Order: sequence, then structure tokens, then C-alpha cells
Amino acid sequence: MSDRSEVTLPDGVRLHVETSGPADAPVTVVLLHGWCLDRRTWHYQRQALEGADARVIAYDARGHGRSSATRLRSATLGQLGDDLAEVIRECAPAGPVVLVGHSLGGMTIMEYADSHPEEFADRVAGLVFVSTTAEGASHTCYGLPSALTPILRTAEQAGAGLLARLGAWRPHAALLPALRPTVRWLLFGDSYRAGDLETTMSAFGRASLRSIGGFRASVGAQQRLETLAALGDVPAAALVGDRDRLTPPPCAESIADALPGTKLTIFEDAGHMLMMERADEVSAAVLAVTERAVQDMSGRRRARARRTGYDQAA
Repeated sequence: MSDRSEVTLPDGVRLHVETSGPADAPVTVVLLHGWCLDRRTWHYQRQALEGADARVIAYDARGHGRSSATRLRSATLGQLGDDLAEVIRECAPAGPVVLVGHSLGGMTIMEYADSHPEEFADRVAGLVFVSTTAEGASHTCYGLPSALTPILRTAEQAGAGLLARLGAWRPHAALLPALRPTVRWLLFGDSYRAGDLETTMSAFGRASLRSIGGFRASVGAQQRLETLAALGDVPAAALVGDRDRLTPPPCAESIADALPGTKLTIFEDAGHMLMMERADEVSAAVLAVTERAVQDMSGRRRARARRTGYDQAA
């Protein structure tokens, strides 16, 4: 059973937040969804975490799901990183945190690490990056011949700028049946559950045109490999499908190369919606990183206690 609440951000945007699990759990897992999606895309992982001794937080990013709209100038990855910091401060004010991000959510985690390095180092005990990138649109070819990429990218950027200026309007919600084949091809691999596609389409229908277009510029420009390299030995996993048309395997490979101790897994015949397409495997990865995080924190506490005892004895 989830508790529902709102977090009001400094600029007045209200985030829809759902929490579950014991309040005194030794670790909090925060699930961050992808661009034009919402917290419901994590339903398999939330179910898997019910049996773990963890507090779970899933929230809708600004301009997505049940959260309120964002101003155009605030539709940036940097703002999303600041939003994540506020959610952690308010909903998980103490104890270790494991951050799990899909696509835009993974990029949000990197912004949080870059903009709030001391807080990140103090709180974050584990990371799971699902179908995401630290290099903007560098590797994105949309599943098409690479010669077409510059043309498609230019057209996409121009279209995104136009959509961003149309505000909180959602006309595409009425066109979802017609858009379903394109969304399915772009986001899913060879096999998928019909219900997962419906959840994805529903989330897409809730995203405003400002959200669809507004975040595109900062998403395309982000470069955070140096940020990852500075994080040190944090328990981490990078997961990607070999049919991912938006963040293909080179994206996850560069993350694993930059972040020491990251376990890289590439899933055959899977697309961008990996937490749905390979639900059990992604859930297992989240649980494994969470368990490692708890063990590492316990080890640090024991080491600190031994040092304190030694100092007192001396």
C-alpha cells in the first residue's frame, strides 16, 4: 500500500510523490522515470521491493504524470537535479539512499551529483542506471542508418522548440491510438506486454507539449562522464537493451567505463522500456545494488565504531 503526498518546490511546482515500505527501513530507494513517462512505469520494481527491507519513493517529475506543470525556463535537467535534492530532503531526510533512474531519470541523477556533490556523497549509497546516457544525444540514431541522424536531429530540435512554446496543452492525448505504433517501435524491443504499452501510452498522453519539447535542449546537450568518474566506488549497475533506439548500448558502456565498480548488463532483443520488458532482471539488479549498499553502510558504521573505540581507549 502506497502513501500519496505532494512536495512543493521553491518555485511553486507540486510533485506527486508515492512512498511505501517501513519508515525505519535501513535504506530508501528512489525511482525516477523517463521523459514523457511517469512513476507507473516502475510498477514491477515497486512490487519486487515490497518484500525488501527498504523504503521506496516514486514520484512524477515536474510537467509529468500528476505533478503540476513547469515553466518553460525550468524545463531543464539542472532543474530536475535540484528537484531530486528537494524530494530527498523532504521525503528521506536521513539514512542511505539508492537512486534508480530510467532514461531522463538517470540523467537527473547525474545532475544531482554534479550540482550537489557533498550532499550526494553523504547520502547516496547505490546507483542503478536503466536505459540512460551521460552523453546527451551523442549515440542516438533512432534505430535508423547513421547517415540520417544529423537530419533527424535537426528536425527533432526544431520541432521540440515549437512544441515547448505551446505550453501545457495536450492535444496528442486524443491521438494516442494513431501514435501507438510509432511509440511501440521507438520504445520497445521485440516482445512486450500489452498492458505495459498501454501504461506507457497513458503516461505519454499526460505529458504536456511543453514537457515533450522543453526538456529536449538540455537532454541533448548533457555531458556528465567526468561527474560519474568523480563519484568513487559506489555500488552501481548500468542496464541497457541491444534494441534500444534512444540510448543504445554505447551509452551504458560509457557509463560503466566512467563509474568504477559498475556492473554492465546488455539484454538481447530488449528496447528502451527495459524495466517493463525485462522486469525480473531489472528488479534483481535493483535489489542487488540495494543489498550491497546496506552491507557497505553497515561495514562503514562498524569501522567507524572501531575507530571511535580505539580513539577513546587511547
